[in-house]
Amino acid sequence: MKDIIILDGGMGTQLQARGLAPGERPELFGLVHPDVIEEIHRNYIAAGSRVIYSNTFGANGHKLVGTGKTVAEVIGENVRTARRAAENSGVSGVRVALDIGPIGELVEPLGTLSFEAAYELFREMVVAGEEAGADLVIFETLTDLYEVKAAVLAAKEHTKLPIWVTMTFEQNGRTFLGAAVPSVAVTLDALGVDALGVNCSLGPVELLPIVDELMEWTDLPIIVKPNAGLPDPRTGAYEMTAEDFGREMAAFAQRGALIMGGCCGTTPEFIRALTAAVAEGASERPARKKRKGVASPGRVAEYGKLNVIGERINPTGKKRLQQALLEEDYGYIKKLAISQQEAGAQVLDINVGAQGVDEEKVIPYVVKAVQSVVDLPLQIDSANPRVIEAALRVTNGRVIINSVSGERERMDAIFPLAKHYGAAVLGLAMDESGLPETAAQRVAIAERIVAEAEKYGLDREDIIIDCLTLTVSAQQTQAMETLRAVREVHERLGLHCALGVSNISFGLPARGHMTENFLIQAMHVGLDFPIINPNTKGVMDAVVSFRAVSGEDVDCAAYIERFAPEQAEMRRRKELGITGDEAAGMVQTAAAESADAVDPLMDAIIRGLSDDAERITRKLLTEMAPMDIIQEKVIPALDIVGDRYEKEIIFLPQLINAANAATAGLELIKVRLAEAGEGVSKGKIILATVEGDIHDIGKNIVKVVLENYGYQIIDLGRDVPVTRVVEVAIEKKVGLIGLSALMTTTVTAMKKTIEALHEAGHPCETVVGGAVLTEDYAKEIGADHYAGDARSIVEIARRVLG
Repeated sequence: MKDIIILDGGMGTQLQARGLAPGERPELFGLVHPDVIEEIHRNYIAAGSRVIYSNTFGANGHKLVGTGKTVAEVIGENVRTARRAAENSGVSGVRVALDIGPIGELVEPLGTLSFEAAYELFREMVVAGEEAGADLVIFETLTDLYEVKAAVLAAKEHTKLPIWVTMTFEQNGRTFLGAAVPSVAVTLDALGVDALGVNCSLGPVELLPIVDELMEWTDLPIIVKPNAGLPDPRTGAYEMTAEDFGREMAAFAQRGALIMGGCCGTTPEFIRALTAAVAEGASERPARKKRKGVASPGRVAEYGKLNVIGERINPTGKKRLQQALLEEDYGYIKKLAISQQEAGAQVLDINVGAQGVDEEKVIPYVVKAVQSVVDLPLQIDSANPRVIEAALRVTNGRVIINSVSGERERMDAIFPLAKHYGAAVLGLAMDESGLPETAAQRVAIAERIVAEAEKYGLDREDIIIDCLTLTVSAQQTQAMETLRAVREVHERLGLHCALGVSNISFGLPARGHMTENFLIQAMHVGLDFPIINPNTKGVMDAVVSFRAVSGEDVDCAAYIERFAPEQAEMRRRKELGITGDEAAGMVQTAAAESADAVDPLMDAIIRGLSDDAERITRKLLTEMAPMDIIQEKVIPALDIVGDRYEKEIIFLPQLINAANAATAGLELIKVRLAEAGEGVSKGKIILATVEGDIHDIGKNIVKVVLENYGYQIIDLGRDVPVTRVVEVAIEKKVGLIGLSALMTTTVTAMKKTIEALHEAGHPCETVVGGAVLTEDYAKEIGADHYAGDARSIVEIARRVLG
């Protein structure tokens, strides 16, 4: 058994019980009442806490604007208060964690806050915390993996503090912004955090399966800091007793979690019960191989599976892509990325090396553009280490570096970058002497690359070896040498293998036959990261077939899905008397015609292509009435996106991207309607975060979606007084009022606002939403409607306003 580190419990409710006013910032309250904060810390220490969180959750430069206080002041005082509590507690070994929550603004591409700006905000906080005496930093309650990366890099690069991270998950195993548990684990484990886990949003019971999945993907110490069950919005009280909480938390100790505490609704009594329940310590975690891979926020290309690397975003020999890079036409590059994802790629190679292109300047923009429209891990492909680092820094997720070779200078340049940014590395089986002719020589270089990588602290499993493909038309014997090398690297060295497969057929007629044959042979001997064009049907047919044969495609489900419709079409053609090559050609023609039948504007919106949506809308305005474009194209496209969101086929980032693409076209339509003296509004809606509540990210997302359905949004902001909502509703004659609350303590303000609207006699309907609300409670406080997400409020608006 291992000792468990006990954290503290909730801070907000403790402060509210001691005079924190609705809407008042806890961090500023702590400057005026340090004695109150110190008392809370001491109570938790007495209950068993050995790591206490400083009262600095929201003390960032963004949230402190207009307060007259600096980040250094607020963090410094609150950390020193926690430090005093620890030192005067009479308990040895109590540590102070610098507590840092989300910035409160969406980071690009979902919002307007740049990655670099987020990094600077976190840098300011961690530096202040370390100077004030914090023992470690905890980034908690985060839902955006990109924001977490900015935070972790800021702490790694500007402090020596141990870094802990806990993210907040929904019951579907995703964060609010769509990050999946495996992606979070793969990315942050590789990035070098010291402990990883979950906090807030759910209780211990609901978090158990999420923690189980997390443990499959990381062997880091696991942090568990749940809420006290789920809240009752009527009273703000949570459903669990302290004894219940302690009993349920014991299940995490049995699984080997080492760091535990409580979040919303927990008190010193809960921590005391937790301490008693896990007093015997944590069990050893089950011995099993950690699952690994490379990741985007929502997907992992897992090692041990066949992962196609799409090769098309590489300007070599591609004049149109070269032109796009020179002209900064990122819309074209986005379409290349989307087409490869739709064709079945698991990873996308990104290379921007073309004559006249400033690679170091351009590659961050390309990376951000690609990741704004697809959710796939990336492979960064450049000969220049500075270019590679520029991309590594801004990529969301865990990437592959393409590439390193056996050259000493190259390894010394690339391996430190891989270690710092947590990247996997593609190693070329060549060195200063060039490309070896024999398989044995290539394998020897591969061994040398791995040995050197391990000296830099890299895991050998993160080195993917490319045994190099030469064209069979010029060096025929080398094809078999490559295959022999792949087999040896895979079977004897136990490494993953990549190959640029299409090189094999260069200069030959009917290249597809040669490429497919070589690919099949290479997969058979151990190739698991083929670098290919996934938009080539024959190549992907071979990949899908191989997965079925190898057993990776369980029950041949993907194989049947791919080929059954084709077989059915061929059968239908045969019944019509169309056979042979003619039938096959007609099947391909039918598929092409089906693709062409998709409406271009709807397709651009669904895919989140803002530039295309704007361009197509501009053309349509010469052919159609503005309102017809909205009714026949924009709204149906958003309905499709909304339906996919509800079914969890897509997640919030894709929903926002689609809304932004629709906005690009709607702005042009609004201008045209204004010129004609018309309006686009289907009705007015007020949105407001209620009095005492300072959270508005959810409200802002709802605003974007509703605007794209043609509603005029009057956004009153956050912490909006009851009287302000009533005054604006009457003055502007608004028919639907949307109220948001995140905190259990502010839902009473929601009820007061609804009551005030009724008392004023204003003819309107109200819709409420927020993490702590339920449909039953919405009815209880007099709301006409409850909206669980941005999609559902659209349907409500349609019913109320049309």
